[in-house]
Amino acid sequence: MAADLSAQAKPPGEVSAPFVQIYRGVRLLLPESGVHWEDLVWLCFALSLRSEELCARNPGGVCIEIVSLDYPLSDYRPEVAAVALDGWLREEFDLPDAGVACSYSGGADPYAFAWGAAEPPFRGPRH
Repeated sequence: MAADLSAQAKPPGEVSAPFVQIYRGVRLLLPESGVHWEDLVWLCFALSLRSEELCARNPGGVCIEIVSLDYPLSDYRPEVAAVALDGWLREEFDLPDAGVACSYSGGADPYAFAWGAAEPPFRGPRH
């Protein structure tokens, strides 16, 4: 399971596009091509997990622009968007591991996602 996420951080003053307000000065901007609603939920979730750290490091606020999110249509789950964004945020801002991960465990639902101490936005069976 894989996704290719490209993103960039921008100061709020340089952004005039619509955004999703995540926390105080932390905002999420989407690619011009848009994203599926489930990907949006998981991207917001991932950014919310890091929002306090990002506010502390960027007191004037920060906009995280998703330039692109590409993935194979087969064998994809939207949770991967959150894992990909968390990896990008860790690398871009030198953040510590928060326990966000995906592993293969086999069985009927072969992928196990970990969210550190957070509760994921969706609970219940996949649809």
